[in-house]
Amino acid sequence: MYKVKVYVTLRESVLDPQGVAVKSALHTMDYKEVEDVRIGKYLELVVAETEQVETRVKEMCEKLLANTVIEDYRYEVEEVVPS
Repeated sequence: MYKVKVYVTLRESVLDPQGVAVKSALHTMDYKEVEDVRIGKYLELVVAETEQVETRVKEMCEKLLANTVIEDYRYEVEEVVPS
């Protein structure tokens, strides 16, 4: 089995209105040192043993988990050792 951590973020060229709102709220709360905020998604998948785990995860990201027109993604695959 594999544990896959998927991180999805808006591309740098895409405006992030949620990030702007959070940054503004942080400044209002006197956290003036925050210069930028970008909001994204984090997903954890548990995937059954397969020889093509990297290929399958990439397909999942490109077909469903990320909108590749406006979002970038990266993932980490770790083998889960039964305890």
